[in-house]
Amino acid sequence: MPPIDYAAVAPVLVVLVAACLGVLVEAFVPRSQRWAVQVALSLLTVVGAGAALIRHAREINTGGTTFADTVAVGPATLFLWGTLLALAFGAILLIADRSIEPGGAFVAETNVASGGTPPRQPADAPGAASAEVMDRASASVVGMRTEVFPLVLFSLGGMMVFCAANDLLTMFVALEVLSLPLYLLCGLARRRRLLSQEAAVKYFLLGAFASAFFLYGLALLYGYAGSVKFSDIADATAGSLRSDTLLFAGLGLVVMGLLFKGSVGPFHLWTPDVYHGAPTAVTGFMAACTKVAAFGGLLRLLHVAFQASSWEWHWVLWSVAVLSMVIGVVSGLTQQDLKRMIAYSSIAHAGFLMVGAITLTERGLAATLFYLLAYGFTTLAVFGTIGLVRTSEGEATHLSDWAGLAKRSPVVATVFTFLLLALAGIPATSGFMGKFAVFSAAFSAGMGPLVVIALLASALAAFIYLRVIVLMFFNDPAPDGPTVSVPGAFTTAAITLGVVVTLLLGLVPMLALDWASVGGFVS
Repeated sequence: MPPIDYAAVAPVLVVLVAACLGVLVEAFVPRSQRWAVQVALSLLTVVGAGAALIRHAREINTGGTTFADTVAVGPATLFLWGTLLALAFGAILLIADRSIEPGGAFVAETNVASGGTPPRQPADAPGAASAEVMDRASASVVGMRTEVFPLVLFSLGGMMVFCAANDLLTMFVALEVLSLPLYLLCGLARRRRLLSQEAAVKYFLLGAFASAFFLYGLALLYGYAGSVKFSDIADATAGSLRSDTLLFAGLGLVVMGLLFKGSVGPFHLWTPDVYHGAPTAVTGFMAACTKVAAFGGLLRLLHVAFQASSWEWHWVLWSVAVLSMVIGVVSGLTQQDLKRMIAYSSIAHAGFLMVGAITLTERGLAATLFYLLAYGFTTLAVFGTIGLVRTSEGEATHLSDWAGLAKRSPVVATVFTFLLLALAGIPATSGFMGKFAVFSAAFSAGMGPLVVIALLASALAAFIYLRVIVLMFFNDPAPDGPTVSVPGAFTTAAITLGVVVTLLLGLVPMLALDWASVGGFVS
């Protein structure tokens, strides 16, 4: 049996064990008590995993490998784990909230014994004429389906393993562990059921193709290097006499699978539909945590396994970054739905992240890690705020519904404006510092033309957010317009966390940049 460094992988073990306990809670805890137990278990799990991470981070020097060299834990990995845990804490708060949507935002359970209708299953065919099922809270509704909490924990555990994988096979298994729960979560919306189920099916089908590409690329790289370990692939690329056909074909397919998970254009086709159809709390979880995991895996792959062959693939990913920025900005300017607009915004931000990912310097790595942290908290707060504006049919995501919002709720409009300015990269926000760090690192690495293109794209992307701000403050609200819900304690805490971190990282960025600059990946 190979030696296992339990202290190093304790954060992952805590999350995965808690996810299994969550499944047992669903089986043995009475239905009326499940929500409270699952929420407490999930939040305590994230806090406990964070405590284990901090304890190990104080003792680590350069890092090392464990589980027969299949998992590598170093300073960069710990930073990614900390980012994922912090974002997951906020996402769980949003998912757990039941004050905005009575009973929660997910498919409801009903108590047949008390005279309610039979429990509605997630796969039930929509029965309303408008192809929407709007389950309203009543005396017979017990609450939302609490299996969403272990699903979130399983996905979080897969993300953490994905960032620390030291070989392609472990990375593939982690990719499936993080993806499969997300496919289910996307289809569990209480309202607009048909749209939610369609989003889940699209995500599943396109995700299956991306996983197939990744697996086929894994096979080609094994044929090239004779191993799936990153260190062996790096040695083969540095001094192998084999044909490079298998190398570049395998690298292209593997990277394609990672770019899909990161919503990088042109592998972004799932993003607008899934962001729009999924429950908004799940959309926030995906937008923040999945992007961190995807780019964490991509950074590890490029820095550890393929740095020696960077000259060959550098220009390909250079083009992908430009294409992602163009697609995100141009398409985002034409959107009339707020969630789809943020989806295209995430595609543009993925292009900015690609600028840092292909820099391949310690400064570029630290800047990209900082950008992931800053973008994650801002995006999580954005989706938390979107869920507050509602009509009788649910969330009001059409831009016309947000006209004159400042007159209905000045606080919500001001908070949302600050978050949009952060996404635009305005000074005194974390978005500005993230872009400054990434662009300056790329410029110092000799990628001046790419930085110029990114600056132009960032300037154009500001119009995406400014038109929403103008709509909220300089338009009159419709007489029968949507209402602004008073957020509950969980949603308030999640939005406040995102706003505070966005402001703090904009004013004192070295709090996170110093940690991100401590060291890189190990193999």
